[in-house]
Amino acid sequence: MENEYDIIIIGTGTAGRTLAGRAKSSGLKFAIIDSREYGGTCPLRGCDPKKVLAGVSEATDWNNRLIGKGVGTEEPLVVYWPSLIEFKRTFTEGYPREAEKMFADMGIDTYRGRAYFENENTVFVGKDKLKGKYIFLATGSKPRKLNIPGEEYMTTSEEFMEIEKFPGKIIFVGGGYISLEFAHIARRVGSEVLILHRSEKLLGGFDSDLVNMLVKASEAAGIRILTNRPVVAVEKGNNGFLVSAEYKTETHSEIQTFNADMVVNGAGRIPDFEDLRLENAGVETGKKGIIVDKRMRTSNPRVYAGGDCTAEGMQLTPVATLQGEVAAANILDGNGAEADYTGIPSAVFTIPVLASVGISEAKDNSKYRVIFHDRSKWNTTRRAGLEFAASKVIIDETKDRIAGAHILGPNAEEAINIFAMAMRLGLRASDIREMVFTYPTVCSDIRYML
Repeated sequence: MENEYDIIIIGTGTAGRTLAGRAKSSGLKFAIIDSREYGGTCPLRGCDPKKVLAGVSEATDWNNRLIGKGVGTEEPLVVYWPSLIEFKRTFTEGYPREAEKMFADMGIDTYRGRAYFENENTVFVGKDKLKGKYIFLATGSKPRKLNIPGEEYMTTSEEFMEIEKFPGKIIFVGGGYISLEFAHIARRVGSEVLILHRSEKLLGGFDSDLVNMLVKASEAAGIRILTNRPVVAVEKGNNGFLVSAEYKTETHSEIQTFNADMVVNGAGRIPDFEDLRLENAGVETGKKGIIVDKRMRTSNPRVYAGGDCTAEGMQLTPVATLQGEVAAANILDGNGAEADYTGIPSAVFTIPVLASVGISEAKDNSKYRVIFHDRSKWNTTRRAGLEFAASKVIIDETKDRIAGAHILGPNAEEAINIFAMAMRLGLRASDIREMVFTYPTVCSDIRYML
C-alpha cells in the first residue's frame, strides 16, 4: 500500500523537528520517520545530556578551586558517577515518548524504521511505501570509524554517557570536542586520562593561542595529552586494553603502547546516510555529506536536506535549526530563503570553556586589528578560582566590524553571544563598546576585551 504525503521528513532531530513545527499551520499532510528513538542526537545522546554531565563536573571543580578561599569543603570533591547518570536520565528517558506525542498532536503520521529511496520521491520504511511531493533529509550523524584492528573494543561517545561503572583509566582517541569535553568530565570523576591525537594541533578550527592555553589548563587538571600519535590498533587483554599509536619524528618512527580500562572513540562524527540509497533519488553526496545549496536543496528538486547529514555548515544545533527554517521557508512559502551562517558561535565545554565565533586569523594585517588579552589575572578569573583565561578579538578596521572573537574562561559560553549578535546584526565594534559600558552584564569583561 502506498501512502501519499505533501512532505516526508526523515529524521526527528533538530532540523527535522524545526520543519515539522510548521505542519499544523500549513494544513499539509506530513509524515516523519526515524530508525532510532524519536528526538535525535542533541537531546538524547549529544549536547543536552553532555551539558548535564559537564555542569555537575564544573560545580564539583568550582568547589575544589575555592578550597581555602572561603568557600568549599575541606576535602576535594569528586563526581559520584552513578547518581550523575541517574540525574542525566531524567532529561533523556521520557523525551522520545514526548517527541512522538508532539508529532502526533501536530497531525503528523509517524513511522519507525530505516528508510531508503525507491526513486526520486518515494521511500520505503519496512513494508510501508511513502510517496512525497517533497522529502526532507535530516538523518544526522554517527561516530566516525577509524578502520583499525580492534576498533570493536572502543566505546563511542554515545555509549560513554550510559556506562554504569566508571573506569579508573581511560584513553580518548582524537583531539576534538568529544575527547576534550569528556576528558574533563572523566578527570572530575577521578579517572586517569590520556588523549592521543593524530596531528599536532587539537581542536582544529579554534584559535591556536587559546587552544594552547586550554591544553595547559587540561594538563594542570591532570589530563595527559600526546599529539602526533595516530592510533593504529586496539587489543583486548585480561586486564583491560592495549592501545598502539605510531609516533613519527623527522629521523625515526616507532610504535608506542598504552594501557587503559576503557578506550573511547573521540574522533568525531560523520553524516549518517550510507544506506538511504540516495543514488535511486539522484541525490549527490560528497566527502563531507549530502550536497546542498544555500536554500537547502539537493541535486533532486524534490529533496531538501539539513543538519549534520549535509556538507554545508558546522555540526551544531543552531546550524541545524537554521537549515530547518530555511528549508521550511522554501518548501512551504517559496520565498527563496538562503542560509546565512554569519555569527554562529561554538563552544567547547571544558573547564574552562572555550568559545569562538568568526575568523581565527587576521590574514591581512593592514585591514585587521587583533586584540589579545591574557585574562588569567583578571578579577573575574581569580574569583572563580581559575588559572587560565584569555580572549582574542579580531576587528575589520576598514568597516569597524568584529570579524572574529575567541574567549577562554569564565562565562565564555555566554559572552561569545554578544560578539555573535554584533556580527549577525552588522553592528560596529564601537557600538558594542558603548553598549557594554552603558548596560553592564555578567559578561562585563567584554568592555575590556575590545
